[in-house]
Amino acid sequence: MANEDSDRLGMLETRYAFLERHVAEQDRAMLEMAKRIDQMEARLKQLHGRVERGSEGPTIPDERPPHY
Repeated sequence: MANEDSDRLGMLETRYAFLERHVAEQDRAMLEMAKRIDQMEARLKQLHGRVERGSEGPTIPDERPPHY
């Protein structure tokens, strides 16, 4: 009986360790995703501002290239 309890306890400890590692990996992934979302939101605001102000860059003429 003691051997069965020991085996069962060992399996539970193994599963618990796996779950702890899995949660830590998910936390890292969530932090990375949150950071990327923040960067994308900042970039979106920047692009939205450029659209609101109008195109600041050089305009490309709507002409046919010389090889036509």
